[in-house]
Amino acid sequence: MKTVSIEVRPGEPHEAAAIAEVHRVSWLQAYGGIIPHRPLIQMVNRRDETWWRKATRGPATLLVVDVAGTIAGYATLGLSRARALPQEGEIYEIYLRPEYQGIGLGRILFREAKSLLRSLGCRGLVVWCLEDSEHAYSFFQTAGGSDIAEGMEDFGDKYLKKVGFVWN
Repeated sequence: MKTVSIEVRPGEPHEAAAIAEVHRVSWLQAYGGIIPHRPLIQMVNRRDETWWRKATRGPATLLVVDVAGTIAGYATLGLSRARALPQEGEIYEIYLRPEYQGIGLGRILFREAKSLLRSLGCRGLVVWCLEDSEHAYSFFQTAGGSDIAEGMEDFGDKYLKKVGFVWN
């Protein structure tokens, strides 16, 4: 019987290429058919290895889930950008490579991100997702989030509704 190690930890600058690839494949899978093609490709291409190297050193915290030496996913988190909401923390992004979805890694990464925000003194947290992203919407609903806020995101010529899930 073989044991597989799973570790959630801060992302490192030397892992920027792997994180960029997680971003690329997860975004194309998650948003293909939801976000218009041109803006989606532009957003994915903007987040290249150089961008992610800087992100590992930036003001937001970047966590990765490492499965036996492979970066399977990432989460970015920090102070809430939604000043109208009382929740102080925000998980800005949480994504997994498609082949690592559905096996509990998202729940592990989400739990660690929430725990880190709590340890930093944040009371409550918010996560935003596109309403049309059924997978994300279901994930946050199942994780116990309350759908209490909404807004709009502009993707070129298309506006999409986003939903804010909160945990107190």
